[in-house]
Amino acid sequence: MTRVLIAGLGNMGRAHALAHHRHPAARIVGLVDRSGTAGHPDLAPYPLFTDFHTALAETKPDLVIIATYTETHVPYAIAAMEAGCHVFVEKPLALTVAEAQSVVETATRLNRKLVVGYILRHHPSWQRLIAEARALGGPYVFRFNLNQQSTGATWETHKALMQTTSPIVDCGVHYVDVMCQITDARPLRLHGMGLRLSDEIAADMYNYGQFQVFFDDGSIGWYEAGWGPMISETAFFVKDVVSPMGSVSITDADKGRSDDVDGHTRVGGLLVHRLDGDQRIDLPDEPGHQALCEAEQAYMLAAIAEDTDLTRHMRDAVTSLAICLAADASIRTGTPVTLGDPT
Repeated sequence: MTRVLIAGLGNMGRAHALAHHRHPAARIVGLVDRSGTAGHPDLAPYPLFTDFHTALAETKPDLVIIATYTETHVPYAIAAMEAGCHVFVEKPLALTVAEAQSVVETATRLNRKLVVGYILRHHPSWQRLIAEARALGGPYVFRFNLNQQSTGATWETHKALMQTTSPIVDCGVHYVDVMCQITDARPLRLHGMGLRLSDEIAADMYNYGQFQVFFDDGSIGWYEAGWGPMISETAFFVKDVVSPMGSVSITDADKGRSDDVDGHTRVGGLLVHRLDGDQRIDLPDEPGHQALCEAEQAYMLAAIAEDTDLTRHMRDAVTSLAICLAADASIRTGTPVTLGDPT
């Protein structure tokens, strides 16, 4: 039985906690949240802490789930691994590439399992999209975005996130990771643009951004993300991949609202366009957000039990973060950014 401590009980942390609550091979030994509330009746019986380090020392877990704000990911992850724990950490892994590498180096040195929360990797429909795109062959054009028209509590959450992390970093790592899985090529340079559309956020932050990334196989990618009450809900969810032999596109784009969490992962169907004709692929009964979190945590538990080699997983997490942080730097400096080898 794996003893599990969960830090952070927002939307993602609560879902991960419920996943372990329901998993027969896991036993929750503690929850950490600054508010001092579990946030779900099924979680109420578990010991609740407001301080992470106190919880880590007192509960002595085997696995720590980190779903707190990004600035705490690195110190919490390293402290957990040095205490003998394996770690699952939500994306983005860190605020800088150097910090992300330090977490990976710690996991490697101490022989701890480290999994980063790339939820799309566990979604069968996104796995199918990647497979269909790879079957077409490159070089590729990637067109991805996720804009969120947020108000009320969701806008407050976005503003809190933007104290340290921009939308193109927080959301972009998912979709850049998809690009990298399809092309399997090295990113070369980035060009980003962004704009501050609200005086409710810091003067040095932007709540809308877009960037272009160039890969060494000739592939190019575009990603766009925006948060706030002013964001349009027209074409807020574009996901397609184009190659010389055709294209693969999600057909259920823009169905529902941009603040629909389940909608951010839903594919619904694919249109595979080839030069000799089109193929529509229906993907019914897709897993929702909670089911995907349960799949992530099952993968984490299996990686521990089966001693899975996570070297490629960790390298990919650093690469996708490096791309998004380079785009952020390009937006802030107004100049293109050339990438070295992030690993």
